[in-house]
Amino acid sequence: MSRQDAGRPIEILLVEDSPGDVRLTQENFRDSKIRNNLWVVNDGEEAMAFLRRQGKHAGAIRPDLIVLDLNLPKMDGREVLAQIKADEELKRIPVVILTISKAEEDIIRTYDLHANCYITKPLDLEQFAKVVRSIEDFWLTIVRLPPR
Repeated sequence: MSRQDAGRPIEILLVEDSPGDVRLTQENFRDSKIRNNLWVVNDGEEAMAFLRRQGKHAGAIRPDLIVLDLNLPKMDGREVLAQIKADEELKRIPVVILTISKAEEDIIRTYDLHANCYITKPLDLEQFAKVVRSIEDFWLTIVRLPPR
């Protein structure tokens, strides 16, 4: 039985420093067909504190899915991804890269670091909403996520 069938919401960690992108992502996940909780952190250091349940995030729930921007303050998304995938407790959490970068070296490097997919953010608001809905459709409806 999947989490969706069990009635438990999907826990999603969004690591994003752009307030506009956070707002658009929240709006689209709020309207989701699948129950979910969207947790937001704004930089790489806070993402790792959330995932490792440190400091103010001591009571944080382990996410089922991470949506990660690459260009973050304090610790960039590449380093966050490397730390997640090197950690025995975290490495099975799927990580979706959602970033403005179209650079081939970013795409190659993040897949080398075991990202689960790489999506370039569209600049158009309607297209951005479509991308978020496609993440929802694929990762929350089709894919079977690993148990917590």
